This record gives sequence, structure tokens and C-alpha cells, in this order.
Amino acid sequence: MNTSHHPIAIVGAGLGGLTLARVLHVHGIPATVYEADPLAMSRTQGGQLDIHQDDGQRALADAGLTDEFRAIIHEGAEASRVLDQHGKLLFDSPDDGAARRPEVLRGDLRRILLDSLPEQTVQWGHKVTGVRPLGDGRHELTFADGSTVTSTLLVGADGAWSKIRPLLSDARPEYVGTTFIDTYLYDADERHPATAEAVGVGAMYALTPGKGIIAHREAGNILHTYVELKRPAEWIAGIDFTDAAAATARVAAEFDGWAPELTALITDGETAPVARMIHTLPDGHRWERVPGVTLLGDAAHLMPPSGDGANLAMFDGAELGKAIAAHPDDFEAALTAYEQALFPRTETFYADAHEVLDLCLGDRAPFGFIDLFNGDPQGQAGAQGQL
Repeated sequence: MNTSHHPIAIVGAGLGGLTLARVLHVHGIPATVYEADPLAMSRTQGGQLDIHQDDGQRALADAGLTDEFRAIIHEGAEASRVLDQHGKLLFDSPDDGAARRPEVLRGDLRRILLDSLPEQTVQWGHKVTGVRPLGDGRHELTFADGSTVTSTLLVGADGAWSKIRPLLSDARPEYVGTTFIDTYLYDADERHPATAEAVGVGAMYALTPGKGIIAHREAGNILHTYVELKRPAEWIAGIDFTDAAAATARVAAEFDGWAPELTALITDGETAPVARMIHTLPDGHRWERVPGVTLLGDAAHLMPPSGDGANLAMFDGAELGKAIAAHPDDFEAALTAYEQALFPRTETFYADAHEVLDLCLGDRAPFGFIDLFNGDPQGQAGAQGQL
């Protein structure tokens, strides 16, 4: 089997990798994206994202996709409310229409990025099984089907468990002691009116120390629930999530005595519960410059969910794309410029992400979380987009 060569190879067709490919395309620079998924819509793409002015929206502007982005905004979804476990309203912030951090579905955002790229840019069904340096900054990728390609510039945009990261760093994600479990309710206003009223038109947070229920209203009258539990990995491993009914009952038991309109987000879930154990890389993760390879997004700076992850990944992609465009004949100069800005830029976000998680589930929950809304106008939007 012949090995083909691609000057710029991007591993991972998430938001960061696609933004990089799009910004390069805007500048007339071809790139190839390798993605393990067999098709664009072969799996769900997660829930709603709030897109920030300073990074996510700037990246989309650099990609020339501002109009397409505005067309997929879920109007009114910036509203937020906090309830106690009995359903009592503790805090309510309506959407003021300013659209500082408008909400969109991750799948819709990924679609507009994919639609903006030439055909064949993304090579689906290419799961990386091996990567090795060839010298002079070149690398060889091996895929599950046995095929191989080489690159002059290799970018790891392949998330938490990046296959590219070991070329640069021996850091591995570690479990932070918190797991999110998500599920959905459909046709919420008609079929689950009490729960729909409790959630409201945007995001709802019902938080206590160590556990909470968060729900986002998504387009199409859908309620997307995230159950947050501070539990050891062994506790999560003890739940058989292949048995949806048993797993649902086990998770719901942690909320015994809570208001039924809140627990219905778990017990009436119309999709099997999915556990997402939260992992992070070491705070301030960085690496020494290695010729011909770099990272972006979660591959570079995995941290607890705080509303910043997708925005940072897209911004990384846009900034790397612009750096390459500024140094098209000197990839090392481009990577040096990119990484020198990347490391200090992301460092403060680690502390913020840990703080938001503590405000949600720490000893002061939910009142520490409400203080975040009240004490910082920008914090209000950031907290709203925690997931």
C-alpha cells in the first residue's frame, strides 16, 4: 500500500480541527483532516454551547462564518435560573437580548464548518493507530485499515485521549472526581409540563454540595439534562450503564427527596443515561517545541467544563491557521509563534474552570454559584455556559 504525503495533516474533525482547516482554506492553504468517525453524523455531537465574543466569535469571524453562525443561534437561550432541591426559585436572569454569548447546538456549529470546506478535506473513517517521527519535522500516521500518510506539519486536534500528544508530552488526563450523566426529554412542554416550567426558557441549575441537576432547553422543545455527581471512579464503575433502567434508578436514588419536577429529568429520560467522567490535564500544561507537530483544544489543555473548552479550541485553530498563513514557508516559525501565545493564553482558564466546578458542587453550593452570577457581569454569562 502506497504512502501519500500531505503537507498539513490535522487529526480530529472536532470544532478546533475544522476551524483550523477552514482558516487555512480562507488563506488558500490546503490541509487534510483525518477523523475516526465513519461519517459526519455517525454519533451525536453533544449539547448546546455558548459562543464567547473574545474567542469563539472571533474565530468564526476569522473563518468568514459570522453570518452562518448567526443563522443557527438559539434565541432566548441565554436565560438562567437557579433552584433549590425542592424546586424553589433562588435566582432568575432572563435573556436580555444582548447576545453576548449566544447559544448554538454543537452539531449545527460543526455542520457550518464542514459545509465551508472543500470536498475531501475531511477523510472519514481514518482512526489513527500509530504515529512516528521520520526526522526533519516529518511524521508518519498509521490508520486502523493499515494505510499510512506522511506530513510536514502534524496537528493533534484529537481531544482528551490524543494519539498525537505523546510526541510532545508524557502528560495524561486524570479523573477529577466528578462525573456528568446526561439524558434528554423530548416534546417537553407537552409531555413534561411541570419539568419544562421548572427549567424555563434557558438553563436551569439545581445544585447542592456534591451533586446537582442542570438542564438546558434546546431548540425543538428539547430538555438536555446533565446530572453532576462528585463520586470516586469506583462508584461510577459499579453502575452498569448498558442496563439503562438500572443505571437510571441508581442515579435517581442519589436525589431521593428532591422535587419530582427535577427528578423527572432523570427518571423520565428518553435516552439511555451516558456517564462522562471529567478528566483534566495538569494545570498549565505545556511542552517544549518539537519540530513539525503541535496540539490544539482538549489535546493541548483539557480542563473541567466551564463553557470555555469549545471556544478555546476554535480560537486555537484560528490562531494556528493565521500563524501558518503568516509563515507559509516556515512551519517552525509558525508553530513557535502559535505556542508562545497559546501557553499564557490558556493558563488562567484552568483556575477558572476548577473554580466554576467548585461553585457548582462545593460546600457553598448553590449560593457560591449565585454569587458568581451576581458579582461579575461576565461571570453570569460564563456560568450560564458551564456545559
